[in-house]
Amino acid sequence: MSYLLHINTALETAHIGLSDGKQIIAGRENSVQKEHGAFLQPAIKDICLETGIALKNIDALSVVNGPGSYTGLRVGLSAAKGICFALGKPLISLSTLEWLAHPFYGYMTNIICPMIDARRMEIFTAMYEPTRLDLASAPQSMIIDENSFPELETKSILFTGNGRNKLPERISAHPNSIFPAKEAGLADQASMAYLLYQEKRFSDLAYTEPFYLKPFYTTFKKHSDT
Repeated sequence: MSYLLHINTALETAHIGLSDGKQIIAGRENSVQKEHGAFLQPAIKDICLETGIALKNIDALSVVNGPGSYTGLRVGLSAAKGICFALGKPLISLSTLEWLAHPFYGYMTNIICPMIDARRMEIFTAMYEPTRLDLASAPQSMIIDENSFPELETKSILFTGNGRNKLPERISAHPNSIFPAKEAGLADQASMAYLLYQEKRFSDLAYTEPFYLKPFYTTFKKHSDT
């Protein structure tokens, strides 16, 4: 048995779960994004009580590490690293974009295009080929307009993720556009993480940072000298 704890607070819905290998045995979710921080630790405690598996007995921990919500990524990675440091467990970092694409592995389309809402008309996106989920286009931030995704003229594109709601009518109505109903979930994270666990592809606890994709800026109030 290989027990893996999974943390995902990257987007509007948070997922916390425990798997035996890639089989989910317990999970919790929270759909109020501003409460992800308060939700995370109690959810982990509940899962341990439900399954009777103590944190010290997990074999590794996976975290969906970006791109996504700046606050959500910091919350998730901080919790993951804290547990790993305290218990001496390996950390597995996963791409949010690849996680969003994972349910469509092998799907009959030319391109899988996960999209994350990055406010206004901006998205975070990448393109994957469906047979192996190899990157066809590297992760990037993009401003959506009528001329986005010219590939549609010759290829079918499956759009998934919360950013697809920003697509203009010309793209969303195109005959080569595909909009599946299903979405990525805990089972996809567990499947991705277990593969990396088997291959011992772990992240460096000391140096792993959230993958913001674009610089994170914060503002400070100016204090008067008088």
